[in-house]
Amino acid sequence: MKIIIINGPNLNLLGKREPEVYGSSTFEDYFKELKTKYPALTIAVFQSNIEGELISKIQEVGFSYDGIILNAAAYTHTSIGIGDAIKAITSPVVEVHISNTFSREDYRHHSFISPNAKGVVIGFGLKSYELALQSFL
Repeated sequence: MKIIIINGPNLNLLGKREPEVYGSSTFEDYFKELKTKYPALTIAVFQSNIEGELISKIQEVGFSYDGIILNAAAYTHTSIGIGDAIKAITSPVVEVHISNTFSREDYRHHSFISPNAKGVVIGFGLKSYELALQSFL
């Protein structure tokens, strides 16, 4: 089974950025743990701060991967283009957020991803990615 985690803007700063919201672990360290815990799966990761690169990656893998775990970060609330890209592909997508977006600013309560996603996992820290991964098993 091939799964890809696609992370959006500022998630490259995990471990440094607002540790009270996002924790103190880097995504690289967490990803190593995830791969060790699920050795039978092929798990890839892609991160970009650029909206168009995220759309291009979704289109590239969206017909050949068994699942996409997408944390579009702030683009979740602004990008019609990412929402449309998800709608256009056949690979199922699970939307993920590390923080509980509904306990934050009002503008974070809307998602352009959710209407086209298989499901949404919000607010369980980095564990949100593993919960999304389990939904494909």
